[in-house]
Amino acid sequence: MSLHSTASQLVTLASEGGEHGGNHESLSPLLTGGGAFVVLMLLLWLTTRFNRER
Repeated sequence: MSLHSTASQLVTLASEGGEHGGNHESLSPLLTGGGAFVVLMLLLWLTTRFNRER
């Protein structure tokens, strides 16, 4: 694949995405962000539990 054909496909894909808006009715930004926050806090807690010698 050449750089020109890849760029052309990406431009086509980006121009088609404007019609849909990118949001889905079933996705809640609050739920998605809250879930990501909980997962990151869990990972932080696990990391600090395994690094007790510092």
